[in-house]
Amino acid sequence: MTTALITHPACLGHDTGPYHPECPDRLRRVLQALEHPHFTTLLRDLAPRATEAQLALAHPLEYVQAILAVAPEPGRRIALDADTIMSEGSREAALRAAGGAIMAVDAVMEGWAKQVFVAARPPGHHAERDQPMGFCFFANAAIAARHAQTRWNLARVAVVDFDVHHGNGTQHIFQDDPSLFYASSHQYPCYPGTGAASERGVGNIVNAPLPPGAGSAAFREAWDTLILPELHRFAPNLLIVSAGFDAHKADPLAQLRVETADFAWLTTRLMDTARTHCQGRLVSLLEGGYDLDALAESAAAHVRALMEG
Repeated sequence: MTTALITHPACLGHDTGPYHPECPDRLRRVLQALEHPHFTTLLRDLAPRATEAQLALAHPLEYVQAILAVAPEPGRRIALDADTIMSEGSREAALRAAGGAIMAVDAVMEGWAKQVFVAARPPGHHAERDQPMGFCFFANAAIAARHAQTRWNLARVAVVDFDVHHGNGTQHIFQDDPSLFYASSHQYPCYPGTGAASERGVGNIVNAPLPPGAGSAAFREAWDTLILPELHRFAPNLLIVSAGFDAHKADPLAQLRVETADFAWLTTRLMDTARTHCQGRLVSLLEGGYDLDALAESAAAHVRALMEG
C-alpha cells in the first residue's frame, strides 16, 4: 500500500506570536521527523488552496468570507478569541490546510495513495459551523468528509479523533447528519467542555471521555470496547482521522498519560478497520500536540504504522 505526505511551506507562515503553543515549530519538528530514511518511500505533494465553495461544504459562505477577509498588516496579529490568532500568513495557511485535507481525499479515491497524512496547520477540529475557536478557523476534517460525499458520492464517511481535546467543531457539524459519524477519545473535563458520553447526535456521535491521569490501559480500552465496535457498525466508505498527539504523557496542555506506542497501536487498528470497510482508504490530518519532542516522535510512529499497516 502506498502512503503519501501532503504539506505546504505556507503553513509555517501562520504566526501566532511568542509563547503560543500552536506555533510553527510544531510543523517543523513533524516534517523533520519525516525526513528520516525510514520515510524515503513516502509520496510527497504540496497542498493546494481550498476554494470558498469547498470551505462552504461545512461552513456558511458568509462565515468563510468573513474569516478570509481578516487581513492583519505585516508584523501584526489579530485575536479572534483568546486562543485563535490571525497573522498576515494565516489566511494562506488555513486555505492550504483545508486544501490538503481535500487533496488527501481525492488521492485515496483516485487510488494514487491508500493512506495520506496531511501535515499542516492551523488545525481544524474546534472550528464550529460559524465560530472559530481553539486555534482553528475551518473544520478541515468535516470539510474533507463533505467533499468525499459531494465529489465521490460516498454514502457514509467517518471521522475519528484521538486528540486530547474533544473535537467540538466536527461534532457540531456532524451531529444532525446520520450519513456522517464522529467518535472521539479525550480528556474530560477539559477544554472545550464538550464531549460527554451522553452527546450522541442522531446516534452518529460516540464520545469516550477519559479522566485526567488516564493512561495507556484506559485509552486502549476506550477504543477497543466502545469506539472501534461502533465504527465497525457504521461501516464507513472512507475513514478520516483527526490525529492530535496531545494525549501524550509529556504534553503540557492536558493530563492524559498516553505513550507513543499507543498511537502506533491505534493507527494499526484503524488501518484494519479501513481495510475491512474502505478498501484501505484512510486520511489522517494533524491536529494538536504541543510538546515538540513528543509530537515529532508520535507523528513519526503514526506515519510509520500507516506505511506498515
